[in-house]
Amino acid sequence: MKRFYNDEITKAKRRELRKNPTNAERKIWSILKGEQMGVRFFRQYSVGMYVLDLYCPLLRLAIEIDGGQHAEEAHQKHDDARTRYLASQDIRVIRFGNNDVMQNLEGVWQRIKEMLDS
Repeated sequence: MKRFYNDEITKAKRRELRKNPTNAERKIWSILKGEQMGVRFFRQYSVGMYVLDLYCPLLRLAIEIDGGQHAEEAHQKHDDARTRYLASQDIRVIRFGNNDVMQNLEGVWQRIKEMLDS
């Protein structure tokens, strides 16, 4: 039976992404690791065919950190399809741009906190 979460097919990709995080991913992980927010998040967690930047299984909450390429139409279509798929799995998605994380970590933290409380 094929695994739905953390499928073996995505294992090498997930491991590589964890080894080479972007600066924004590294920064946001610094406030989420070790249950600092009261719940556990995982980095590079796969759901179906998608690898999520950060995921909290308890709350079914995905956090995506988007680089500038996500403003391009092709990426927006992919992101929209991904968000619809995750919503069909009862997973909420919150997105932040790299610049948001790097320049306004406090605001990002506050938005995540709001999502945790809702």
